[in-house]
Amino acid sequence: MKMTQETGVLKAENGDDLLPVFQELTQLVVQAAQQGQPVHEVEKAIWQQVLRIGHQALAQFFKLLGSGDLGEIVTLPDGRSCPRLDLHERRYVSIFGEFKLQRTVYGSREGQKIEFVPLDNRLQLPQGVFSYVLQDWDQGFCVEQAFGPSAQAIVRILGLQQSVDSLERMNEEMAQYVTDFWEAQPKPKASTEGEVMVVSADGKGIVMRHHEQTQVPVHRRKGNKTSHKRMATVGTAYTVDRYVRTPEQMLAILFRDGERPAERRPAPQNKRVWASLSPDEEEGVSGVDVIYTWLADQVEKRNASGTKEVVHLSDGQASLWSARQEYLPAANVVEIADILHVASYVWQSAHVFFPEGSEAAESFTRERLLRILKGRGDGVVRGLREMGTKRGLTGAKKKTLDKVCGYLAGNLDRMHYHAYLSKGYPIASGAIEGACRHLVKDRMERAGMHWTEAGAQAMLNVRSVYVNGDWDTYQNFRIHHETKRLYPYRELVADDAYRLAG
Repeated sequence: MKMTQETGVLKAENGDDLLPVFQELTQLVVQAAQQGQPVHEVEKAIWQQVLRIGHQALAQFFKLLGSGDLGEIVTLPDGRSCPRLDLHERRYVSIFGEFKLQRTVYGSREGQKIEFVPLDNRLQLPQGVFSYVLQDWDQGFCVEQAFGPSAQAIVRILGLQQSVDSLERMNEEMAQYVTDFWEAQPKPKASTEGEVMVVSADGKGIVMRHHEQTQVPVHRRKGNKTSHKRMATVGTAYTVDRYVRTPEQMLAILFRDGERPAERRPAPQNKRVWASLSPDEEEGVSGVDVIYTWLADQVEKRNASGTKEVVHLSDGQASLWSARQEYLPAANVVEIADILHVASYVWQSAHVFFPEGSEAAESFTRERLLRILKGRGDGVVRGLREMGTKRGLTGAKKKTLDKVCGYLAGNLDRMHYHAYLSKGYPIASGAIEGACRHLVKDRMERAGMHWTEAGAQAMLNVRSVYVNGDWDTYQNFRIHHETKRLYPYRELVADDAYRLAG
């Protein structure tokens, strides 16, 4: 029986057999060589024939499985008996093209809920019309570039036309299992982890679409914008080995003085990033809550004993410090204000007294940053306030200096950099800045892009999986869980329980 089926696939009498298309491929190659065709044209022609062979092969696969007729009545595992109904057609779009599948279905009667479709169960079809392989390839493009260019790329490669709307819906469907995926991931092996655990978060704005019922005025008044942004909270968690430095060495790094140290800086280990869009309304769970719940889970998994030192790095946003206190453990956690953010404030104070780009402004900034790095931030604040008073600052300059002093004074307890450097802690939030740029900006802030709430969160979810290097693992995870949800009666079509056609 097996040999008969294998022969039939190659030599079918219905015109869909594979042998002729294989022969055509051979003839194509021979003729191309004889006619002296350039290799790029031959390559394209071979690819088109390969797609045709794939379509024919998949068509034969479907023919072998037939319609899934298991007889007049099927008894489900729960004891219900379902009669056979009429054939129902289903569209299936694969990487080799489109198919129309004729399936035998079982249920109480036509027009009522279909209880069991043997062919769907045997094939483990996705919920939508697009194959899992095509979804994988589609979204592999979409997480890196806009939906329109992604659709065009698929047309060029596979010859398949897909609308932007279908790719957007596909992205939202693919994102449905991301939260479950995060929760199911095992902790990294201890041998791959660094000495210190680091968690960090930051905000990044995403331009949102106007609601359909909202009219955009022809003439915008001052303060009116053609678009509005929603804040996404981006979080990252990783471990890293200690990297001890002196304040002077850190200052040289900040100002890019001379050559970089010969000693190689330890690389972050098992870095994970995720982002959550803040809700439109103030009620409910915020994006900060979602991300810090996830960060707390990362700390719990990777530092269950609580013995590993945990560094919380942030730029000074009050809601992030509050979330740290609410969600992360109080013991063995060190709060550190990002030195890069602190440095930007010190530069602002320098420009209050000296022109931008001047040597005096740089010298002023260097001197005060070194004092801050040595743990003397309170003296820097006092000195700035005294300078402002002596010079009689007013207006915008006084406002800027007050803002700088307020920020530095409010974060003095998170600016003991001399102690952090001696313990080898990271003091700059380059990882979270990079995550904001790579995860959000590089994909979601391109010219003309506007997002719906559901679409933005879906892209953040799917892109975070991609950025974290978990793409293939996640595809397997979601297919497995979707199959379990869609086909609870798969055992009815297992092995010999399903009769092949012919």
